[in-house]
Amino acid sequence: MSTTQRSAFDLSGRLAVVTGARRGIGLAMAEALAAAGADIVAVSANLEESGSLVEQRVTALGRSYRTLRVDFADRAAVAALAARLGNLDRPVDILVNNAGTIARAPAAEHSDSDWDHVLAVNLGSQFTLTREVGRGMLERGYGKIMFTASLLSFQGGVNVPGYTAAKSGLAGLTRALANEWAGRGVNVNAIVPGYVATDNTQALRDDPDRYQAILDRIPAGRWATPEDFGGIAVFLASSAADYVHGALIPVDGGWLGR
Repeated sequence: MSTTQRSAFDLSGRLAVVTGARRGIGLAMAEALAAAGADIVAVSANLEESGSLVEQRVTALGRSYRTLRVDFADRAAVAALAARLGNLDRPVDILVNNAGTIARAPAAEHSDSDWDHVLAVNLGSQFTLTREVGRGMLERGYGKIMFTASLLSFQGGVNVPGYTAAKSGLAGLTRALANEWAGRGVNVNAIVPGYVATDNTQALRDDPDRYQAILDRIPAGRWATPEDFGGIAVFLASSAADYVHGALIPVDGGWLGR
């Protein structure tokens, strides 16, 4: 690899905010961004004030680190988070909207409270935070924003109507923001995970028949691990992706191509 190619992925001096960074995909993306040179602000509802796994991994790479906690179901709290980010001693260069939740129940039994909670965390808070942080990026003419979408941004799923609606909404939001912001120096894209071995899929993995049915359909022959998402996060955050706008990029082991 040439020096020019390496430099395209160098995030030295950049500040990345990663939501849902306590574990799973968010943790892996925060670590990968730090390994590429970015300093990290990790945000999660239950992230330890100090000594968290994400803090350990980021600081071990020699990057600066900060913890912020917020309830993503609370719109006012998310707006306050955006204000805190706007008052940091340096601007946010990279925003990774990864925080999310899921509620599993057949649609006929899916409560209004579950619906409202999932939509608030997975879609409403994402728009509020992105609007506020994105405004500063637009003023500077630079920024990289990515959402964690889902296969259910394209498919209906089973027993997760709120989650499907929210993730489908993220697909539209990605495109809508890209249409407005691409010409102003701000890239907005989404990563589309396939089936990943995280807490969100524990119920599926605990069902032997469902687990095997899913595995049998994945051309790569395995479920994803959180580490499978580090590379795509670095790419979308880097100058290598300067001409990538409004893309929903599957990282699914070939599932959507099946």
